[in-house]
Amino acid sequence: MTPSHLVRYDLVVIGAGPGGFASAEEAARRGQSVAVIERGELGGTCLNRGCIPTKLFLGATECASDLAAQAKMKVASGDISFNLPALQDRKGKLLAGSRTGMEKKLAGLGITLLRGHARFTAPGTIAIDGDEATTIEYSACVIATGSTPTAFPGMQPDGDRVLNSDALLDLTDVPEHLLIVGGGVIGLELGRVFSRLGSRITVVEAMDRIAPWEDPEVSKLLAGQCKRAKWKIRTGQRVASLVTEDDHALLTLDSGDTITADVALVATGRGPVTDGLNLPALGVTPDAKGFLPVDEHLRCAAHVYAVGDVNGMAMLAHTASHQGRYAALHAAGTAKTPYESGPVPWCVYGAPESFRVGLMPEDAKAKGMTVRVSRAMLAANPIAQAHAAVQGFIKVCWHNGRVCGVTAAGHGVSHLITPATLAVHDGWTKDDADRIIWAHPTLDEALLDALTAEQTDN
Repeated sequence: MTPSHLVRYDLVVIGAGPGGFASAEEAARRGQSVAVIERGELGGTCLNRGCIPTKLFLGATECASDLAAQAKMKVASGDISFNLPALQDRKGKLLAGSRTGMEKKLAGLGITLLRGHARFTAPGTIAIDGDEATTIEYSACVIATGSTPTAFPGMQPDGDRVLNSDALLDLTDVPEHLLIVGGGVIGLELGRVFSRLGSRITVVEAMDRIAPWEDPEVSKLLAGQCKRAKWKIRTGQRVASLVTEDDHALLTLDSGDTITADVALVATGRGPVTDGLNLPALGVTPDAKGFLPVDEHLRCAAHVYAVGDVNGMAMLAHTASHQGRYAALHAAGTAKTPYESGPVPWCVYGAPESFRVGLMPEDAKAKGMTVRVSRAMLAANPIAQAHAAVQGFIKVCWHNGRVCGVTAAGHGVSHLITPATLAVHDGWTKDDADRIIWAHPTLDEALLDALTAEQTDN
């Protein structure tokens, strides 16, 4: 519904992505009056242009990697072809159904959904510019407006042959040659999708390795797997310009070298969405990168919280949800202590997968900590063997005899992220790992092997 007169809500949430939805749901379940303001599609980037469509594409095409692995063992042969327009149709139906489900859930919780652009007019008051302009008041507000793809000068997407991740996920024709600028999570995951669909892949990364924020061993394994899939990877090279020219994407490096491709993906990062909010009305000034600074309770102003990508703390859907729930609890007076995320799990999906949670050995040493490392190789795991995907490892970082970090790369390792997070969160000892029964045969046993293996100096 859209109120025709000034209405006051206990909590107003701006943005219906993971952070905003979690915040609204938490408050409504506690009996508060809640309104959600959304100018676009329910679900935000994660549902509509990020996590969910990307994983749908990866899941639909994973059989190509499975067949290739078994073919190397000479136990299978054949070809798999994919229908990208049909996949796009399936994506559209899945996302539409999810949005409908979200809207019904909001209604079932008694949450008012307001469509339009939110604009602060003063502390405690928001104007909504939509089909029916209105103004509402709030006791507390959560800004959960998310992020959008960004690009460096000279390589801005033009919607023609130079695309961002949003546009690439809408393609219905498979490019013969896909050039990816940026070897991080987005570039690697979408590269895997289009490689399976039949594209030749070239990755250009300014850092000295792909997946530059991951453990160096992970970067090395991922690079090796990409090269085995016949990707061309050029690291340590900066881009001078990227434009559409003669129906192709033309990239020019600082060195003067050029690369031509049918389509180029710019995957160099994301930035916060704060346009039109009129933050000066709250006395809020974004930082140099546009993120909203928050205090220890995730507040960017009195009674106003900023959660998820917009605060830049950890640009992940699950951290947004975690922060959103905390903000609702703190606004209601239930949460008293400062926000504490605990160890944050990070994953890269595809074939192979990777994850990390807690400290990597390099992180620990930078903090002046003395650490030891134990590890297990997937080559010894029966499930990895069954899938003919034995390249990979699990590495555990220990401090004073307790787990302080876990890193892994290889077949299906993302499924181990929750027990690994528990091990880091609770600071497991080797004996803790031995106290529970680990099912056999499972991939989980590789984590057990890593937790109970001999520890060595790193």
